[in-house]
Amino acid sequence: MNTEPIRFDTKIAVLLRADLEPWQRLNVTSFLVSGLGTEVPEVIGEPYEDADGVPYLPMFRQPVMVFEATKEVLATAHARALSRALPRALFTSDLFATGNDRDNRAAVRAVPTADLDLVGLAVYGPRNAVDKVVKGARMHP
Repeated sequence: MNTEPIRFDTKIAVLLRADLEPWQRLNVTSFLVSGLGTEVPEVIGEPYEDADGVPYLPMFRQPVMVFEATKEVLATAHARALSRALPRALFTSDLFATGNDRDNRAAVRAVPTADLDLVGLAVYGPRNAVDKVVKGARMHP
């Protein structure tokens, strides 16, 4: 068995607005990362199995780095992710008032890009590009 550390040339990052309540941080993070696996299948590893042969779903193949930032830094990160055409998922404050995927999509579609009230952003891509996107944010405590 290979015991050398695995180094990834890609990064998964979640950026959360710093003023969110704890339950909102968890909810937003869960929704954001769910989008990455559907569009970027290489982020998903192999299925798991315990010693008794019970199977479990596969998860991300690499760590998810979680950051927090001000509303302004989050808006800048969003613009950077768009300019680099990185795979991304977003969560706006409007989504806290909806209760299903259809209404979530409608709430996002109703707002121009520059006016989105972002509370969360997930980004995947080359490590250096993602680092540039989240520049100005800090690791979530």
